[in-house]
Amino acid sequence: MKPFGIVIHGGAGTVLKAKLSPDLERDYRTALGQALNAGHAVLARGGTSLDAVVAAVTIMEDSPLFNAGKGAVLNSDGVAELDASIMDGHTLAGGGVAAVKRVKNPIQLARAVMDKSPHVLFTSEGAENFAKQQGFTLVRNSYFITDHRKQELKKAQELEKKKSKSAKAELEEFSFGTVGAVALDKNGNLAAATSTGGRTNKKPGRVGDTPIIGAGTYANNATCAVSGTGHGEFFMRTVAAHEVSALMEHRGLDVEAAAREVIRKIGALGGEGGLIAIDRAGRVALPFNTSGMYRGHRVNGQPPVVEIFGKP
Repeated sequence: MKPFGIVIHGGAGTVLKAKLSPDLERDYRTALGQALNAGHAVLARGGTSLDAVVAAVTIMEDSPLFNAGKGAVLNSDGVAELDASIMDGHTLAGGGVAAVKRVKNPIQLARAVMDKSPHVLFTSEGAENFAKQQGFTLVRNSYFITDHRKQELKKAQELEKKKSKSAKAELEEFSFGTVGAVALDKNGNLAAATSTGGRTNKKPGRVGDTPIIGAGTYANNATCAVSGTGHGEFFMRTVAAHEVSALMEHRGLDVEAAAREVIRKIGALGGEGGLIAIDRAGRVALPFNTSGMYRGHRVNGQPPVVEIFGKP
C-alpha cells in the first residue's frame, strides 16, 4: 500500500505539565485528536492532501484552545488579526491571507486565493473583499475574542511596561500557538497549511511567517511539506519552511535531519519554535526547541500519536 498520512501542530512554546491542568490537557488532547482524525479520514477515503490539511486546520481554527480563528491572540489594540496560508506540493501553487479581521476560517480563504485567483497573497481589506466575492460569510471581530485572550493581553501589556528580564521571559510564555498541518495523500501529493493570530500584543498590521510561502508554509512533492510555529520573525529571516526542502534537495538530508537543522539555525539566532514535516515516503519530523509543542501524527499502518510535552 502506498504511504499516506498527516501531521499536525497546535503551537510550540512554554508548555509545561505543571502549568496545564488535567482537564485542560485532556481538552487539548481531544481537540488535537479530532483535527488529526478529520484530516486522516480525508486521506483514507482517497481524498487529496489539500483537503486533508484544510479539514484539520479548520477544526483547530474553530476551537478556542488555539491561537488561530476563534481564540486567537489579540494585538495591542485588543483586535484579532489573522493570518493563514496553504501550498500544493504537486503544482507549487500557494495562497495566503494576512491581517484579516472578519474571516471565520482564514485557511479556507487562503485555499480560495490559491484556487480562484491569479495571486498568492491578499491582505487586510483586500482579502476580505475577495472573501465577499467568493461568497464567504464574514463575522464580527468579537467572534474570535475570548476572555482568556483579553486577560492575556492585559498581562502582556503590564509586563511590557516593566522591561525587566524576568518580565520578558514571562511574556514569551504566551507568544506562540500557531496551528498547522502537513499531509501526504494516496496519490503521492504533499500539502501544507498554517493558520495563526500572531503574537499577543503585536502592533496592528504586523505580519509574521504564517501567511508567507517559504517561511511558515511550504510543500514540494520532490521533497516534503512543512508548517512552522514560533517566533515568526526568525522563521522569515531563515525562510525556514523552504529551507527544510532545500536541505533535502541540495544536501541530500533526510526529512528528520533537515528539519532539525532548520530549528538549530533558528535557535542559534535566538528564536524559539518548532515545525512539522512529512516527506513523500510518509516519514515525519516534529522538532522544536521549546519546552513543548502541541502535536500529533497519523500515518497508515501506524497508531495515531498525540503529544504535548517534552523533547521530540
